[in-house]
Amino acid sequence: MDLRARGPCQVAPGDGDGDHDPEDPPAQPSPSSVRARPASHQQEDEAGPEPRGSFGAPAAGAGEGGGAAGGVQPRVPDVREQPRRAVLRVRRAVQPRGVQGEARAGAGAGAGDRQGRPAHHVRRQPRQLQIYGNSVQGRILDGDSPTQLLTSYTESTGRPPVLPRWITSGAIVGMQGGTDTVRRVWNQLQDYDVPVSAFWLQDWVGQRKTAIGSQLWWNWEVDDAHYQGWRDLVDDLRRSGIRTMTYCNPCLVPMDQKPNTKRHLFEEAKKLGILVKDEAGEPYMMPNTAFDVAMLDFTNPEAHAWFKKILRGMVDDGVSGWMADFGEGLPLDARLHSGEDPIAAHNRYPEMWARVNREFADEWRSGSVAAAAAAEEDGDGLVFFVRSGFRESSRWAMLFWEGDQMVSWQANDGIKSSVVGLLSGGLSGFPLNHSDAGGYCTVDLPPLLRYRRGEELLLRWMEVNAFTVVFRTHEGNKPASNCQFYSSGRTLTHFARCAKLYKAWEFYRAELVGEAAATGLPVARHLFLHYPADERVQAMTYQQFLVGTEMLVVPVLDKGRSAVTAYFPAGAGAWRHVWTGDEYGATAHGGFEAEVQAPVGYPAVFVRAGSPVGDRFLSNLRGLKVL
Repeated sequence: MDLRARGPCQVAPGDGDGDHDPEDPPAQPSPSSVRARPASHQQEDEAGPEPRGSFGAPAAGAGEGGGAAGGVQPRVPDVREQPRRAVLRVRRAVQPRGVQGEARAGAGAGAGDRQGRPAHHVRRQPRQLQIYGNSVQGRILDGDSPTQLLTSYTESTGRPPVLPRWITSGAIVGMQGGTDTVRRVWNQLQDYDVPVSAFWLQDWVGQRKTAIGSQLWWNWEVDDAHYQGWRDLVDDLRRSGIRTMTYCNPCLVPMDQKPNTKRHLFEEAKKLGILVKDEAGEPYMMPNTAFDVAMLDFTNPEAHAWFKKILRGMVDDGVSGWMADFGEGLPLDARLHSGEDPIAAHNRYPEMWARVNREFADEWRSGSVAAAAAAEEDGDGLVFFVRSGFRESSRWAMLFWEGDQMVSWQANDGIKSSVVGLLSGGLSGFPLNHSDAGGYCTVDLPPLLRYRRGEELLLRWMEVNAFTVVFRTHEGNKPASNCQFYSSGRTLTHFARCAKLYKAWEFYRAELVGEAAATGLPVARHLFLHYPADERVQAMTYQQFLVGTEMLVVPVLDKGRSAVTAYFPAGAGAWRHVWTGDEYGATAHGGFEAEVQAPVGYPAVFVRAGSPVGDRFLSNLRGLKVL
């Protein structure tokens, strides 16, 4: 099966679905047979361009502020202190002894909300880390294995709670457009028998048209004109076992240009004095794409209490979860209620933002916010997910997503980077992580530049995300320019298939979410966590990943490809291919490499031979009529 023949989502050449992507490989014919060979007999792959993180910069806390798994190795660091900047030079150890390090700047680290590439365990090159601060505190954790190190590290940085089962029971459908559009697509999903756990309606606050695309009114209340009969829609979905999720962030905008507004939250916050201020003592108005915004000052306890009331109003409108966006942009010259240095507060702001959301969710669950919470069934509760983070964000955040990837095949900021961020986050103490299926950032500026989501990219991204903790779609910033899951019968059929793939390992996902809460180990794992001495594994970035210990996923991440090269490390035993039943394993020479067919709809997924988890997964696939 070859997707180079355009499907129903027509995208003309040069549209940015990889057609003029400088990182695209040349088209190759689909292999007609499976060829396997021991890895020791295979020439090493060329390194290729080194990808930056899925967001472009390390996560605050995953990079500059905190320690990533496999970080500082057992050599004495050379630390040179300078006014407001410390330079830490680290030379990697040659032997793969498990040591993890972290460094914290006394005056706060630099900006960044994004998760970088996985740290390779064995490096001979010196590394340099610049930290803006007058002092550096370091700590080294010693352990016998990467999993032991990660468990030790997350004991101090914090771990997420066990997620309510509803959010991991089916697809999270990212939709916009108002009540009629949602109902129409809901009917289509029922026709295609798609297992759905929630509709995520980020435009619940109404939309504005800007140069960026369709953007939201940052005033956190239901727009009754855009979503007429909101409560009826929410109740109808809930009766069918489907939740409603929405969107908010810690910023507010003046609402003088928007009609049908019940509350002007910006004006309320301004009068209460709970906004971040500039040097003149006025609300600090920051440019954000096409409009200016003000941030809530969470160093002020009144801002915490006020925003919890906003969240309560949202939940009273029938909402079960939300994207808690942004949090990474505190200005470095702001004036804060606490009087503290904004540089020191900058990287802690994501923690404060996650904390106010988490405290509300916990209070609601315990019944201290509303008696109605006590009536919720076991395993139920509210969920929010964030993109920004610092060292202890996992203590407060329930779930992460990777921010805004380009709708492209690129390693720097496209589908490949989504896997990099997934695995890097897991190595950095963020065990519950996912991305927008299909990416987000669309550029449609003909004839200069066009990056529009084509069908093939969307279908392959769905296949990747069917094996992450949450399976959630996003229309992107320019929905009309992108192929969507509802664009055609072909895309709907594929979406249903991937949602059922995701559904089939729900039992194992629940086990792994519990393990993440107890140990800090991620659901999706870089192979390094379990095979740290394997040099091929050490060199991997996005090529493949484990789900727990019992499943191996080798996604197709290049346009026009219908086969992948899978690597099976020594000591892993035999792996069974889900679709053919063929088994693969290491040889006397070490790890084993095999070329495996992976046409669209049949991603290269393997389970451990003889594993109860694998057997149940296969049985569930048969029951769902996927296998």
